[in-house]
Amino acid sequence: MTADGTTSPSSPGPSVGPLLRGWRTRRRLSQLELALRADSSARHISFVETGRARPSEEMVLRLADRLDVPVRERNALLLAAGYAPRFTETALDDPALDALREGLTRLLRGYEPYPALVVDGTYTVVAANRGIAMLLDGVDRKLLAPPLNAMRLTLHPEGLAPRIRNLPEWRRHLLDQMGRQLALNRSPALRELYEEVAAYPPPEPRAEPVAGAEPAAAEAPAAVPLLALPMVIEHDGRTLSFVSSISTFNTPMDVTVAELAIETFVPADPETVAYLAALPGQGAGDGG
Repeated sequence: MTADGTTSPSSPGPSVGPLLRGWRTRRRLSQLELALRADSSARHISFVETGRARPSEEMVLRLADRLDVPVRERNALLLAAGYAPRFTETALDDPALDALREGLTRLLRGYEPYPALVVDGTYTVVAANRGIAMLLDGVDRKLLAPPLNAMRLTLHPEGLAPRIRNLPEWRRHLLDQMGRQLALNRSPALRELYEEVAAYPPPEPRAEPVAGAEPAAAEAPAAVPLLALPMVIEHDGRTLSFVSSISTFNTPMDVTVAELAIETFVPADPETVAYLAALPGQGAGDGG
């Protein structure tokens, strides 16, 4: 508030030059390398980064594309350069996304009996199939209250964590995954989630195999090679093994859609395949 009672202007945000320089540094590119990718010159890139030249809207978008900047952050770059945001952010329940939601639901059902889910940029579960519901048997009710969070469900001591046989390795994998996202995303909500799940008590070494549980994939004979780190989890007296795959949308034009991720869990051994196929009402090919 100024002396005459008017509201003083807010402090200006960061200019586009330092923001672009930060993204270039993250990508470990020189000004010359970025210039070649963006059909520009190292001199112009330098002038933009130091504020001596104001990039056009087209140049901001081109540089953001060559630097693989997330869609949400592309809007931030445009604003910092004095332009209007280019990418919308549509609520997931908006009628405009009805077709997308229906398509995701059909995809998840078609993947049954294998587990699959859709999460947003902070791992809130947007949709899940019956394979995921099966794995959540025994999870504490408070963790199942909406909105569900995939990281919290997995790593919380009252979630899946006690049943994950290779929890130290799987926990490290998930925390590393979140750490890579944080390097590209300034989301306070994602940072808060990371700090929460990283602070959960570390897993204690398992002294003996669980009684009645079949050998985990990690303990399987060499005839079943491990091609990727599996999540090895106990379920109903058995040990199931999955490797996960994450898919995102190509060339999204909406922030919400850009931050959606589809995670599917592929059985890592024949025993897991056979067990899931034999579940009542969840035989292979049953789309629900």
